Amino acid sequence: MPWKETCPMDERMKFITDYLKAEWNLSELCRYYGISRKTGYKWLTRYQADGPSGLLDRSRAPRRHPHAVHKTVQDRIVAFRGDHPHWGPRKLVHRLTQLEPHIRWPAPSTAGEILKRHGLTVPRRRKRRTPPYAQPFREGLQPNDVWCADFKGWFRTQCGTRIDPLTISDAVSRYLLRCQALMRQTGAMTQAVFTAAFQEFGLPEAIRTDNGAPFASTGLGGLSRLSVWWLRLGIVPERIRPGHPEENGRHERMHRTLKQATAKPPHATPKAQQQSFDRFRTEYNQERPHEALDMQTPDQRYRPSPKPFPARLPQIEYPSDYRVRRIRSNGQIRWQGQLIFISEVLIGQRVGLIQIDNGTWRLDFGTLELALYDEKIKKFSPITP
Repeated sequence: MPWKETCPMDERMKFITDYLKAEWNLSELCRYYGISRKTGYKWLTRYQADGPSGLLDRSRAPRRHPHAVHKTVQDRIVAFRGDHPHWGPRKLVHRLTQLEPHIRWPAPSTAGEILKRHGLTVPRRRKRRTPPYAQPFREGLQPNDVWCADFKGWFRTQCGTRIDPLTISDAVSRYLLRCQALMRQTGAMTQAVFTAAFQEFGLPEAIRTDNGAPFASTGLGGLSRLSVWWLRLGIVPERIRPGHPEENGRHERMHRTLKQATAKPPHATPKAQQQSFDRFRTEYNQERPHEALDMQTPDQRYRPSPKPFPARLPQIEYPSDYRVRRIRSNGQIRWQGQLIFISEVLIGQRVGLIQIDNGTWRLDFGTLELALYDEKIKKFSPITP
């Protein structure tokens, strides 16, 4: 039976004090305190051995662990990690088993815990991922229905200058609209290349890219300043899923041909490298037959867009049943009496809110649905597919 509902330490001391008075025998004393004779003997033995400190609760953890890893094995794992600082526990254990098969090595998970206790692991930082693209991709039927864009992996010219080739192609005709060597993958430089392409060829209906900067961000709707500019121009930004380059497969196939023709070996200067890109673009568009085009060239299939690049960036308009708000300089809007943060990339832009249910509003930027607002919790929640 348990001790009475008082402090256990006080009850044990009272038990010992009463026993030492020799007014009770042990059986009577145990019955009075509601404990078994075994428990009474235990506390008497501890008191006689250690005094009052012997009446304190002791850890119930086992003193020995039959499956514990021997210290020499732990030291060997730690030392081997020192020889191979970039190897994970799985590789370490596998290699140690090959080198010293007579030793019983622990599981990789246990080896990982050993490395962690010795401060030899770095916790993996949690990645902020771009929100997934929720809409189905546009089916390209005519030139300029969909353009594809990407950066073809950077490299250095012989003079040591870094080159980031930006490529833009038409999905239907395979026409290579731009192959431009940039010094950096900045939004401003990328926008300048697209501006020149829009002025020469007109506007597409959609542009398909990956989820990296400057095409996308980890903010609301995955919007970047570049994709906001596209939406203002009436262009839908489409983003492929992470790890699925096949969703932009035609463009990726062109990159392989580009690499074979221009990147090995790299040219002496950025100017010479750009001249090589220009020669490749001419040959690719006008001379090289394409099997997917019935052996025609992209130049024979492509036609400029009937939608010209506007001299002035148009403002996004919303139907009359929308409530329109302008994003303030701190990325917030005032809605239903409170300031709510939306996005920094939308600063200065007009967003629209429309009631879709009793107590629920949807936040849009142009044709892009960004978030839902719940009047009960007074909070915006991103729209996910």
